[in-house]
Amino acid sequence: MQTTQTYRVFFVVLLIALLAVFLANISLGSVSIPIDEVVKGIFGGNASKGTWNYIIIDYRLPKAITAILAGGGLAVSGLLMQTLFRNPLAGPFVLGLSSGASLGVALLILGAGAFGGFLGNALVSEWSLVIASAVGSFLVLLAVLMVTFRVKDTMAILIIGLMFGSVTAAVVAVLSYFSNAEKLQQYIFWSFGSLGNQSWEGIIILSCCAVLGLLIAVASSKSLNALLLGENYAKSMGLHIKRTTFAIILATSILAGAITAFAGPIAFVGLAVPHITRQFFKTSNHLVLIPAVLLCGSLLMLVCDTIAQLPFSEHTLPINAITSLVGAPVVIWLLVRKRKLLF
Repeated sequence: MQTTQTYRVFFVVLLIALLAVFLANISLGSVSIPIDEVVKGIFGGNASKGTWNYIIIDYRLPKAITAILAGGGLAVSGLLMQTLFRNPLAGPFVLGLSSGASLGVALLILGAGAFGGFLGNALVSEWSLVIASAVGSFLVLLAVLMVTFRVKDTMAILIIGLMFGSVTAAVVAVLSYFSNAEKLQQYIFWSFGSLGNQSWEGIIILSCCAVLGLLIAVASSKSLNALLLGENYAKSMGLHIKRTTFAIILATSILAGAITAFAGPIAFVGLAVPHITRQFFKTSNHLVLIPAVLLCGSLLMLVCDTIAQLPFSEHTLPINAITSLVGAPVVIWLLVRKRKLLF
């Protein structure tokens, strides 16, 4: 059994690693910037070159912050869903939130093609994509929340969420079939996920959503611990199942919905990071697991983003591809090494 001292050591190591990768992420890229210049630029000093200041403040720093928020938020969302449904294969998008966001963006991008010309291009902008994605996720969220008050079984909620995802995915497929090649390519690029090109206004909104979702998650820690022992036991402890389910789904929806709206649908992180974290933090206490998963998710996303931007190259790979290519072998190796799944 791990002690509190062991947890503290793990947390310190994770924080140091996160800081080191954060600085490396900003330093590396098509233009390499020395670490001391990065630190100077972040803390308000002027880098030796004016272009370095612009690259650090206006592009790489927002991207690194987005990676931290997206990785941590998706990882915590995955932990909440795996605990609620007691299913190791559950992730932040099992409720159909990602499919709802994709439908909103598909209606905007693929539907805008029907207007053609200037009007069609005017409809598709950075903020319109964010709004369309958020509206799509919110509508699916409302439908799922309505279901939670009518259905008693949490597994039924899981199945209904998957059905919502299937329906929205089918609508997107129909829209894609009738769309022209240019609009279809634009939609596919959005579906790859992207951490770059974020404005500071967008970062502030995403940060507020992330903090709100995390606060709800932390406030639900005791309820999550009780749910691990089964619903009947949780009820015997006086836990209000519907209210708890509502809070957990709301926290997941805020986190996953906001991240999808600003960064696109990013796969793998929410599913895998809780399992990776449990290999090191051998506890079922969510007051320990939530911050641990948050740090591990942020660290993994920063590492993947650093690899995706191909240091010393002008090319940038899709973040969705890198999260799976880097993360999947790590999970396989850990499970083979440990010989069992801790859940």
